[in-house]
Amino acid sequence: MRKLIIDTDTGSDDAVALAMALKDEIELLGITTVAGNCDLETATKNALMTVEKCERHVSVYPGCSQPLFRRQRVDATAVHGKDGMGDCDLIHPTSEASDVHAVDFLLQQVKRYPQEVEIALIGPATNVALAIMKEPAVMAQVKHFYIMGTAGFGPGNASPVAEFNVYADAESYVPLLSSPVPKTIIGFDVCIAHAFDQTMIEALAATSPLGKFLMQANQVLLAYNVKRTGEAIIDLPDAVALAIVLWPETVLAKKSVYAECCYQNESIYGQVIFHDRMDPLAVPQDYPADNATVVTAFDGELFKARTLALL
Repeated sequence: MRKLIIDTDTGSDDAVALAMALKDEIELLGITTVAGNCDLETATKNALMTVEKCERHVSVYPGCSQPLFRRQRVDATAVHGKDGMGDCDLIHPTSEASDVHAVDFLLQQVKRYPQEVEIALIGPATNVALAIMKEPAVMAQVKHFYIMGTAGFGPGNASPVAEFNVYADAESYVPLLSSPVPKTIIGFDVCIAHAFDQTMIEALAATSPLGKFLMQANQVLLAYNVKRTGEAIIDLPDAVALAIVLWPETVLAKKSVYAECCYQNESIYGQVIFHDRMDPLAVPQDYPADNATVVTAFDGELFKARTLALL
């Protein structure tokens, strides 16, 4: 059975992704939390509550409360709520997080299962970057990284060129992208194209108490999108990323690239550039070997149907 760790900054879309993994047959070794959408303590409580709602016994391991070098931490509470979960008073976990740090847990599991552990990063990459920096030879034995991050081939959502997860800690993407481990990147452009509409939201809320919990948790996001687009939609980037982890057949097209992250220039901080050797450039470039695969097309209808059935 496949072995997975999810590294999350548990906001409302992360909760849907966690529930998908918790309800699927994949072996979820643990959940590691990181500051991003909300602070670390809140992200951890949100993960614990989601695990309880799924009626599973999976441990949660708190990690980094600050980015590697960024002076001021950014969050997305305007999108997900002050509590990261819709501000509906949903978060009252009865369980507690582990006292093992997320970075140590990651290293322990990779040592225990070399070439077997897959890691889904659906928040800033701080925990994974620190694990790589602490013991690079161990983290080189990760089987695969699935990364919900970057703007893909479209505009950013945190700046004109940067997606939030990278913008929150761009420096962490340097060791991540330099890792020899195979990497699948699910960019914001692909994720945003497959939002849940009102019909899907109502159907999911009616399926079970878990479905109702998840849709309530996304109420601030729903209001944010109504104001932003005029449409009653919930976009769930992290759930799209987990769908690709769980159901590889949802990937309709992908591209191999050399990816590098900008972190020194403030105006382009967090931009991830995909160098594509197929592009006709006036000046030939001698890029290093490709280091990632970027998803460029995704079966949104299959994703929605399977998510509805699963939850």
